[in-house]
Amino acid sequence: MDPIRVKLANWGLYPWVDARVYSTPITRLAPLIKETSSLIARGLGRSYGDSSLNTVIWSSLNETQITEFNRETGVIRCGAGASLAHILNVTVPSGWFLPVTPGTKFITVGGAIASDVHGKNHHQSGGFCQHVHWIKLMLANGEIVMCSRSENADLFSATCGGMGLTGIILEAAFQLIPIESAYISQTQLKLPNIDAAIDAFEATREVTYSVAWIDCLATGNQLGRSILFLGEHAPSVGLSTPLAIPHKRAFRIPFYFPGFALSRWSVKLFNAVFFHRHKDGQKSTIDYDQFFYPLDKILHWNRMYGRRGFTQYQCVLPKADARNGLKEILSELAASGEGSFLAVLKLLGKEDFWLSFPMEGYTLALDIPIKPKNFELMDRLDAIVRRYGGRLYLSKDSRMSPEMMTQGYPNLEKFITVKRGVDPHHYFQSLQSKRLGIQ
Repeated sequence: MDPIRVKLANWGLYPWVDARVYSTPITRLAPLIKETSSLIARGLGRSYGDSSLNTVIWSSLNETQITEFNRETGVIRCGAGASLAHILNVTVPSGWFLPVTPGTKFITVGGAIASDVHGKNHHQSGGFCQHVHWIKLMLANGEIVMCSRSENADLFSATCGGMGLTGIILEAAFQLIPIESAYISQTQLKLPNIDAAIDAFEATREVTYSVAWIDCLATGNQLGRSILFLGEHAPSVGLSTPLAIPHKRAFRIPFYFPGFALSRWSVKLFNAVFFHRHKDGQKSTIDYDQFFYPLDKILHWNRMYGRRGFTQYQCVLPKADARNGLKEILSELAASGEGSFLAVLKLLGKEDFWLSFPMEGYTLALDIPIKPKNFELMDRLDAIVRRYGGRLYLSKDSRMSPEMMTQGYPNLEKFITVKRGVDPHHYFQSLQSKRLGIQ
């Protein structure tokens, strides 16, 4: 099958690459691997940076089939190109939900495994790959192997969170969780600063889902003022159609915003309005889309950052030092004047796989526009993260240094050893892996 030649970027709209994109069937995929000097698999392109970009790309979007869904046990088996949105449409009416979900449902299962995505329940349930039973993987030599915790266990540990560098994920099976309804019982807490926010996270550890929005331009005694959203799957009692999936009209941003649209002053105004419009202790029952995927109803919301794009700077700091580290990061950000339109704080649990992002502590995600001075800002943030023993999220990254990678991921050598064994000629590469020297 001939490739499509296209200029591509991922969700952050930075960087761009001229690529040949193949949709080759799996039965003809092995020859393609051998014909190319390097390639990477790509799904819906919702990683933010360059982790699924290369000059040669294999698209998984023809591999969307759900081959098995056991409505008694909640085990589902599907192709790597199946989206979380598609899976939810199939499983929710039968009373099953994703065990872990990030902030968008427009990602593929292959991408969820390659990134070992985490959600608002990591402190209790870990990352997505904790719930994966097995993965079917095509290696560089064309061999198709199964890997799991009991079969090819090292390959499984390297593939979960391995950014597609061990092989091409073809299919997987994973465990869903039972639900009574398609709704979430939500409670919101209004918190005056980052100390209060962390205290509230710790006090509500038994709640299944927790996430905080942070005003990253607040200073002084209000540094890190937040709205903490807590959630549990709602019971079916009192709901007329508890498992009916909400269908809402999406709003589309049709053009790139001009650079001044998200200025310091517009972000500061938005943050002030957002903080003050929320009431402390307010409870509500909302559908799962509204709780987990509020931005999915705004199609192409990434265009708000203009044609130059943005990067989502997401770091995690170990729990012991997170409070002081977060104060330094928020102070640096406020002093720079580059407020993030979206700033999110989550509590994470124990470490997962070798290149998985989470560690026990707190993760902060910031949307930062692509500007020359902002690269200097992010270098300063890197220095803070390194000093406190943290790391950056590979699925969001488009600019970190190899040194930052090496310090942040102590199991990198284990990963590279496995990769060398299954891909000695480095067929599976991305712009990110080349930049970071993951060979």
